Amino acid sequence: MDMQTALRDLDVAADLLTDKERDQLDTDGYLPLEGVLSREEVAAFNERLAALTLAEGDRAGLEVHQEKGTERLADLVNKDPLFEMCFSQPRVLAGIAQVLGSFRLSSLNARSALPGQGHQGLHADYGEPVAAGAYQVCNSIWLLDDFTAENGATRVVPGSHRSVSMPKDMMSDPADAHPDEVLLLAPAGTVVIFNSHLWHGGTLNRSAAPRRAMHSYFCRRDLPQQLDQQAYVRVNTYSRLSPAQRFILDVTMG
Repeated sequence: MDMQTALRDLDVAADLLTDKERDQLDTDGYLPLEGVLSREEVAAFNERLAALTLAEGDRAGLEVHQEKGTERLADLVNKDPLFEMCFSQPRVLAGIAQVLGSFRLSSLNARSALPGQGHQGLHADYGEPVAAGAYQVCNSIWLLDDFTAENGATRVVPGSHRSVSMPKDMMSDPADAHPDEVLLLAPAGTVVIFNSHLWHGGTLNRSAAPRRAMHSYFCRRDLPQQLDQQAYVRVNTYSRLSPAQRFILDVTMG
């Protein structure tokens, strides 16, 4: 199995994204894809995540990390076949491939910003600047609620992935507003692909309900994963996955 074969077997083709969409992803560093999830699928994800959060209690998210003011879950690959879509959806993978070329899943997590919480400083998901085009990581946010100006929508600084700089080196306080930032405002069911070298961060949830999302995060195949998929993969998970999905996770079973 190789990258080209895996993408072909998952029905990923270059024409799944328009030229305009590809240009937006290259230039701005992010691309919203509306309607990837149906209303029924959004409801199913939310129901399953709520059950997992209740079942895992204060251990929820520990496989990767926990964050004050949020509810987090991790290792979703192993927790329900429902989540396979998040590393198999063809249009999403077409965008990830455009940014990274050859890639693997780094982690699949959920993050719910609680009321009155969730604000983050602007940051990139890689520890140092990289030259434009030498990108190492790419994320996708799966919106399980409408992202609004009130409920903690993610903010991004368009084009900042090409700046070869980090927010902490260019801002006196990355928690402050940036003059060029925009909010990712979109309906539930949207998936936003974003180059993870793009400056971004959650904003304060000023609503009365959690703001829910999943993060399907990818890295180049020669980088360590945020969650070592090989170390965590369960026999029943491996057995149900296709060869192409196993390649995306970079797992084998001896």
